[in-house]
Amino acid sequence: MLRDPGSLAIGIGLPIVLILIFGYGLSLDVRNAPVAVVLEDPSPMAADVVASLELSVYISPSIVTSMHDAERLMLARKVDAIVRIPSDFSRRLGGEGATLQLLVHGSEASRATIIRSYVSSALAQWVQRQADRAATSKVPGIVTIEERMWFNSANNSTWYLVPGLIVLIMTLVGAFLTAMVMAREWERGTLEALFVTPVRPAEILLAKTIPYFMVGMLGLCMCLFAARFQFELPIH
Repeated sequence: MLRDPGSLAIGIGLPIVLILIFGYGLSLDVRNAPVAVVLEDPSPMAADVVASLELSVYISPSIVTSMHDAERLMLARKVDAIVRIPSDFSRRLGGEGATLQLLVHGSEASRATIIRSYVSSALAQWVQRQADRAATSKVPGIVTIEERMWFNSANNSTWYLVPGLIVLIMTLVGAFLTAMVMAREWERGTLEALFVTPVRPAEILLAKTIPYFMVGMLGLCMCLFAARFQFELPIH
């Protein structure tokens, strides 16, 4: 092992790299999630709702003037959710109850569920603060949150796991398998035998790459076929 620096690099260097990547680079926590707030009600009560969202360290709200602008930001993936405060929010809050609309980008089911819980929790804390200010057990009126997920209304994790397999299969077949074949032929000496033939190096590379590229394309078609017909994943 001491005579093989490559083995030491993999045995010692790889764990260090993985520790740094998983410790600092990868995180399943959602912080400062961009949320568009459509503020149609200019009342102080509606502004207090926006302030409650700004108090959360997990949400980064931005005020927009219309639902059209918020939907445009959602389609561009600049925001992960939309909170709509209707124009009659404060008036209905003093009566039978007010309604808030929450739209979440559901292409990543786990992230969408986390963001939905964060926004719901922030709004629930606002309701509790209103009850504390009134020194009663409840506020005059009930706040109802109407929730909906875009692009994954079923909140099905398969809808984003199966397309993710395309990257994994193309990596394993297209790059990893091709590299293994080249290394194995070099060890067996068959690659050196090709060098004494009139075949040019570019032709050797193409001959070794194109077949596995076609196999990778076959795996890609299998993934798309299974996603569409086996798991009924909507493809747009």
